[in-house]
Amino acid sequence: MTVLSVNLNKIAVLRNSRGHDQPDMATAARVCMDAGCGGITVHPRPDQRHVRPDDVRRLAAQTRGRVEFNIEGNPFAGPREGYPGFLELVREARPTQVTLVPDSDEQITSDHGFDLRSDIERLKPALDAIHAAGARCSLFIDAGHDDDEGFARAAEAGVARVEIYTGPYADAFAAGKPQVELERCAQTARRAHAAGLAVNAGHDLSQANLGAFKQAIPGLAEVSIGHALIGEALYAGLDATVRRYLDILR
Repeated sequence: MTVLSVNLNKIAVLRNSRGHDQPDMATAARVCMDAGCGGITVHPRPDQRHVRPDDVRRLAAQTRGRVEFNIEGNPFAGPREGYPGFLELVREARPTQVTLVPDSDEQITSDHGFDLRSDIERLKPALDAIHAAGARCSLFIDAGHDDDEGFARAAEAGVARVEIYTGPYADAFAAGKPQVELERCAQTARRAHAAGLAVNAGHDLSQANLGAFKQAIPGLAEVSIGHALIGEALYAGLDATVRRYLDILR
């Protein structure tokens, strides 16, 4: 079955808005794991707008031996006050998976992926560091990526997976015209699979649009869902919402 990895960034946003320790990240992770999710995802940005380095360290210990732990971020993000640098945080946490995303401080959220042909060479040192930490590597890419040579280069460099950016699909689904974007995602998945890469997906996936996406992408390894899931949980509860996503994935 496709793994559901719950992104806890929005729990941290709510906590940080008050400046104390509630809601508690560890409790949220425990509820999600008890409900049956297969992974926990965090995206620790250098500006610490939501998940902080100490959250990453605690969640790494909490998830170890129970579910997969996935850290997202920009591999070129260096150290600054209170933040050790992305790759150093990976070395400390030793997650199951590291998802590399070409984001910047100015972005509200991730909105584009890597170009595999032009970016693989400069990513190689980061890939080596991630492998040394015992993690597999996934690269965030745009739907419609049609460069077979790029996929092959990524596989040769040790990339294990790609994560398809599903924001445009979610927008098209909300507009009632999902088919073109859905096919772009499906084509990208087929090319990745042909190169020996597993396929993850994430960004703005929700209970409404996940079923159609899952059906269109055979062999989908993992979905990382946070913003919609946490929003829906405000009404139905976190445990019930995670279980509903798992039902859709089945």
